[in-house]
Amino acid sequence: MKVSPEILNMTPYRPGKPISETQREYGLKTVYKLASNENPLGPSPKALAAVREALAHQHFYPDPSAYELLSVLSRVWNVPRECLSIGNGSDEIIDLLTRIYCEAHDSVLTSKAAFQAYQVSSVANRLKLRETALTKDWRFDLEAIADDFLSHPEQKIRLIFIANPNNPTGTHVTKSEMDKFFQRLGGRDDVLLVFDEAYNEFARAKDYASAMDYVGKVSNLVVLRTFSKAYGLAGFRVGALVAPKEVVEIYNRVRKPFNVNDLAQIAAAAAVEDTDFIRDSQKITWEGLDYFSKELDRLGLKHLPSQGNFVLFDTERDALKVYEALLRRGIIMRPVVNYGLPKHLRLSVGRPEENIAAIKALEEVLAEVPKS
Repeated sequence: MKVSPEILNMTPYRPGKPISETQREYGLKTVYKLASNENPLGPSPKALAAVREALAHQHFYPDPSAYELLSVLSRVWNVPRECLSIGNGSDEIIDLLTRIYCEAHDSVLTSKAAFQAYQVSSVANRLKLRETALTKDWRFDLEAIADDFLSHPEQKIRLIFIANPNNPTGTHVTKSEMDKFFQRLGGRDDVLLVFDEAYNEFARAKDYASAMDYVGKVSNLVVLRTFSKAYGLAGFRVGALVAPKEVVEIYNRVRKPFNVNDLAQIAAAAAVEDTDFIRDSQKITWEGLDYFSKELDRLGLKHLPSQGNFVLFDTERDALKVYEALLRRGIIMRPVVNYGLPKHLRLSVGRPEENIAAIKALEEVLAEVPKS
């Protein structure tokens, strides 16, 4: 069968290497995975308790409307329930939005070094991906993105994806930048402004603002959230869509009725109200980021201030060689060559003992792998 050239030539999304695979390949007993921005505390205890209680009812299909979960989200996030929906992780929501709002050869606009799911979904759906350059301090340039959109109506840009905070850089856009961006592009009926806030709970910059503050004020705004990070539910695969009710209604026509399973819905509903767990997740993340910053400074490695639960740093070497040498020591970090960063690695925050082991291994590897 013939396969379209877009699919044949696309760069697939490569997830972090699993612990079990690393153990098999290198004959290791202890492996620390600090590659996929997962929550080192595990799932929310309240989520686990709710899941255990629901196990006996798994012979029933899940609620296709996700009524209970959306009711909780509506109350906690102060958003009308008709403006909410869910996906099998935010990845599915991103993919469905590109399918719903774009026709073949329309365009999607984002930034270089943005979350790769935007690129994968765009190419897979036969769309053109446009990328503006990052600012000098590695942040999304909202002014440049608005300029590109307004200067190229012939490109038929239907979706603009803004990751705030961004993965893999960990950088953010400021409230004043968002205000100006919405003044220029807000309210249009020919483009959706999609703010992906997977790491929102970890942002502590004083000038950070969530796009949720603009819900109901900007008519073409969509906000994405995930339960994979701060809530510790990566294995359950739950993402949330916050959008105008007209967008939600169309989205629900296209999404599969049982796209998020029953246990995942129950876990997410419990986790979002587990405020103690969220505080603990923030505490261990911020302490880990401060530790990494201090240690990377000591090692003389440039790194970006992060508003996520990870840090991006320059190894000053072939990052794949550093990555391989770390694997042999039982440490999994994340190469970001696919983002055009051949000398950088992304390091997720783990438990304190994991963070210490990662820095110790990195220091050894830096002495072993020559600069390039």
